[in-house]
Amino acid sequence: MYEKDLDKYWKTVVNTIQDGIMIIDKSGVIMSANKALEKITGYTRKELIGRTCEVLNCDICEKTRENSGEYWCRLFRTGKMTRRKCTFLRKDGTYTHALKNATLLRDSRGKILGAVESVTDINEVVERDNQIAEYRRELKSEDGFHGLLGQSAVMQQTFALIENTADSEAPVIIFGESGTGKELVAKSIHETSNRMNRPFVKVNCAALTETLLESELFGHVKGAYTGAYKDREGRFEMAKGGSIFLDEIGDLPLTTQVKLLRVLEEKVVERVGDNKSIPVNVRIISATNRNLIELVKNGAFREDLYFRINVIPINIPPLRERPEDISLLAASFFHRMLLKSGKKIKGISNDVLNILTQYRWPGNVRELKSAFEYAFVTCHETMIKPYHLPPNIVQTTGIDRDEAGQDSNNNDYSKKGELIYALEQAGGNQSEAARILGISRVTVWNRMKKYNIRYKRKIG
Repeated sequence: MYEKDLDKYWKTVVNTIQDGIMIIDKSGVIMSANKALEKITGYTRKELIGRTCEVLNCDICEKTRENSGEYWCRLFRTGKMTRRKCTFLRKDGTYTHALKNATLLRDSRGKILGAVESVTDINEVVERDNQIAEYRRELKSEDGFHGLLGQSAVMQQTFALIENTADSEAPVIIFGESGTGKELVAKSIHETSNRMNRPFVKVNCAALTETLLESELFGHVKGAYTGAYKDREGRFEMAKGGSIFLDEIGDLPLTTQVKLLRVLEEKVVERVGDNKSIPVNVRIISATNRNLIELVKNGAFREDLYFRINVIPINIPPLRERPEDISLLAASFFHRMLLKSGKKIKGISNDVLNILTQYRWPGNVRELKSAFEYAFVTCHETMIKPYHLPPNIVQTTGIDRDEAGQDSNNNDYSKKGELIYALEQAGGNQSEAARILGISRVTVWNRMKKYNIRYKRKIG
């Protein structure tokens, strides 16, 4: 390609570039501008050419007064500008963020003719950064009481009770349905106590067999049982000076209950396979979703242990008994999912909030969080609508799907959403997605084809 051909196509090349380009003379008058600069500034080329670059009111432009009294851009002193963030004043009076590069133009003898500047629009990047910063501020302010959220009177009473237990060493037991946040309450008790700088150790009493549970709680010595190759301290020893959280204590075997009772009464533990007493200094916080009084009556839980752990009871109400907290929790989960997903979802529709308020939430706060995780997978719009929620939530409320903003085509939205969510959970494995949905693999394949879903299986 000859030089004259390059000159011929130069304007086409410049106008294809997505960055704004302008050429100015030594006095700062704009001599040329491309289409991208028109889009960024809002001015047409005719409006820009012949005017000084001061029309853009760039916040990083610096001028110096020469002896003659003329103003000169400092660029003509430094010779270049590289990746400088700035703001421009658009024609409509709004400011836009940009990344600016500039360099001088010289003739063959080195004489300065003017300068060329490129302007990259970073408005979306800056807005995204500001949005993230705002969400972080909101999340920080919404952390509420040590991560617990609630504006209802019953939750405010709970927060007050937690604070009142701070100076006590008495055992605390937390009652509440699954998903109400018992672990968060336990952690907040620890964090408001004088043990806050010591360990907070968690044990799920329902997750292990009796032998393994005793080893986890009290430790074991080498040779205590098959696989015990060396001495190991238990969770009570690990929690030294701190707090131990015994979750699902209602599932504790009777033999382990006897040993736990001794820890409470004598402040010592014995490792499995040993008879040496080891002093422990821990505060016991327990939790259960079961009715311990019924378990005591049925002989499944020791009455003496019940009275030892039930010194300071805290009852966490189910979500259905504090509907005034749902909108607060929904907003918190929405912002957290928005920050995590990076999607451009602007909000939650009023129909969704209506459904969330009427639903009974058997899974409580945990289920509400899962509902938003589901919605963020299925929603590809600017607002979360009813058909983005898990179908069982909408169906259980008894709200007519048409009244909730659901047209006749949105049954497909629901099925598509369910499939996308299942594939997400299954890492793209169609067989596993079929198992989650309770349908055949062929049906999964047919729906993927119908809804034009392309999901690559995740490996590793």
